[in-house]
Parts: sequence; C-alpha cells; structure tokens
Amino acid sequence: MAQKEGFCDLGFAKLDLNRKMRRGFPEVIYCCGKTVEHIKKISNGLIDKRQDLLLTKLEKKTFVYLKRSIPKLKYNALAKIGYYLHNPRISRRGLIAVICAGTADIPIAEEAAQTAEIMGNRVLKFYDVGVAGVHRLMHYIEEIRKSNVIIVVAGMEGALASLVSGLVAAPVIAVPTSCGYGANFSGLAALLTMLNGCSPGVAVVNIDNGFGAGYFASLISK
Repeated sequence: MAQKEGFCDLGFAKLDLNRKMRRGFPEVIYCCGKTVEHIKKISNGLIDKRQDLLLTKLEKKTFVYLKRSIPKLKYNALAKIGYYLHNPRISRRGLIAVICAGTADIPIAEEAAQTAEIMGNRVLKFYDVGVAGVHRLMHYIEEIRKSNVIIVVAGMEGALASLVSGLVAAPVIAVPTSCGYGANFSGLAALLTMLNGCSPGVAVVNIDNGFGAGYFASLISK
C-alpha cells in the first residue's frame, strides 16, 4: 500500500484520506460491482489509516466474509449497510426526520437513516405514512416539524415529498424508490413527480439512493 500525498494507492483503488477534512466524513465504499477481495482490501486500508468505515449496498454474504477479518464490523441487513466506527458519537445540535410512504420503501429509508446516524446525527423515523392514508402522516406532523432536515422516501407516483414540503419549514430531500407497478418504470415515475413538484424547498436524489439522502441531510444538519 503506497502512501501518497492525501491518498493511499492500492493499485486497483486509491483511498482518499483527506475526504474527512473536506466533507466531515471519510470515503464511503459502494459495494456493487466490486469483488469481495477488493472490498476487503479497501476496508482494511481505511481502518489501518484510522478512518471510519461505511459500506453501502453490502450483501449479507459479503458482510459475513468481511466479518472474519474485521470482527467489530456491524451490519444493518435491511439497509444493506456495513460500518465500523473508531469513536462513535451522536451530535445534539440537529435532528433529521426520515419519512417513507409504504412498507416496501423501508429498505431505502433505512439506508438513509442509518447513514445519517453513522455520520453522527439524531434521527426520527416515520414509516408507512403515504398519501393513500394521509391522516397517518398528520398524526405525527408536529414531531416532524421539530426536525431541521426531512428525508422523504416514496415509490409509486412519489407524491409524498410535495405534500410533506407544503406542511413544514425545513428543507426536504426526496428519494424516489423503484417500488411500483409497470408504469412506475422502476422509479422513473416517482423521480419525475419529485422533480416536477410545485412545493419549494425540495431537493431530489437518484432512484433508491438512500445513502445520498442521508449524507446530504447530514451536511445540512451540521
């Protein structure tokens, strides 16, 4: 492992060791498309440099493999997130609400919530409160309004983000999911709804990108 200025060269990967100074959190490992050996070497490389470890879209069988060499590695199976923190701590300055429309959207909501928690935020979760039964959302609206950032996760037509944004003062990060029937086009319909919403103060991340929402919410919360 060759040490360079600001990064480590593994040959197949170059670990950005300065990212925590720039962004407040170390480089994150996106596991899709990587071999288990590459994931293992990158993970151990970051840990050796005293970097916190966050792995997204991590399959359980890969986690089991990594656990042999990283015994303290933790795993959220629903979120498909693995993590190892040298000094875990929770900030008391901000609060992030994670809302999802339906039970099928929970895995992406969990990815967002777990990411935000790993990055040191307090998180409140409100699941299965979609527009098909809006009274469920309204039951929790005063709690939701206490948050300084809100993540809204929804599939199908994706209408929940605009509805929530119209009821709160905080910025909203919308996450379309691939949950839905044929004309949902694997999340494209929800994405377009969120992009075309008329309620101001909504930013939209990519389809099924709970990690991106949790990360962005954490930056705002800081």
